[in-house]
Amino acid sequence: QKRFYRQRAHANPFSDHTLDYPKSPQHIDWHAHYPGVAPGKKPEFADIGCGFGGLSISLAPLFPDTLILGRVLLLGIKALAGLLSGMEIRVQVSQYVKDRITALRTANTGDPKAHYQNVSIVRANAMKFLANYFEKASLSALFFLFPDPHFKVRKHKARIISPTLLAEYAFVLRPGGIVYTITDVKDLHDWMRTHLENFPLFEPVSEEELRAEGKGEIVDAVYTSTEEGKKVERNKGEKWLACFRRIEVPR
Repeated sequence: QKRFYRQRAHANPFSDHTLDYPKSPQHIDWHAHYPGVAPGKKPEFADIGCGFGGLSISLAPLFPDTLILGRVLLLGIKALAGLLSGMEIRVQVSQYVKDRITALRTANTGDPKAHYQNVSIVRANAMKFLANYFEKASLSALFFLFPDPHFKVRKHKARIISPTLLAEYAFVLRPGGIVYTITDVKDLHDWMRTHLENFPLFEPVSEEELRAEGKGEIVDAVYTSTEEGKKVERNKGEKWLACFRRIEVPR
C-alpha cells in the first residue's frame, strides 16, 4: 500500500544522489532483474520517471515476451518490447514498485501470460546515466508520461525533454522506435512537441497512425494507466499526447 511508502513528490535531477550504476551496458546482468526469463534478453521499452509503475504493470500482460524496465530516478526509465523496465529516482517510490512487482510475480506464478516476469525497475538518473544502461539502437519505445513541468523559467533546464537529452534518446532508440509523451500541462506539451519537431532525428507520428500500426493498446495505457493520468481523469482535466518516430539517416 502506498501509504507505507511516503516520499517527496520531486527530486533534484542535478544533485549527486547515492546511486549504483553500471560502467556500461555490457556490465549489466539483466537476468538478475528478470530471473524468470531466459538469459540474454534485454529491455526494449523504457519508461522515464516511471513513478508508481502503472504503465509497466499495465503493459506487462499485453507483452508477455517483452522485457519492461521501470526506472525510478529524478526522471524514470521503463523498458518494454522484449523486456519492460522502469526507472525512477525516488527511493521509497522505487521500493514500492519493486515490492509490487515481487507480489505480482508470486500471485501469478504459473500464468503463461500475466506472469510479470518481464517487468522490473532500477533506481537511476536517466538525465545522467541513460547510456550506461542501454546500448545504441537497443530500445523500441521510450515513455515520458506526465513529467515534472518545472513551471519556473529558471527550472526549465531540468525538464526531461531538451535538445541535449534528445541526442541521448535518439542514441538508444532504434530507427522506427517511438517516443511517447503525454501531459496535462499545455505549456509543457508545447515545449516537448516543439523540441522534438526541431530535432533532426525525430518525426511526428499521429495517434491514428500508431493505432493503425497495432500500437493502440500502448496508446491506451499511456492515456490511462498512470497515477497522474487517473488523477487528471478524476478532475476532468485535459491530456495532451505527442508521439515521435526515430528516423534513420542514410550514411
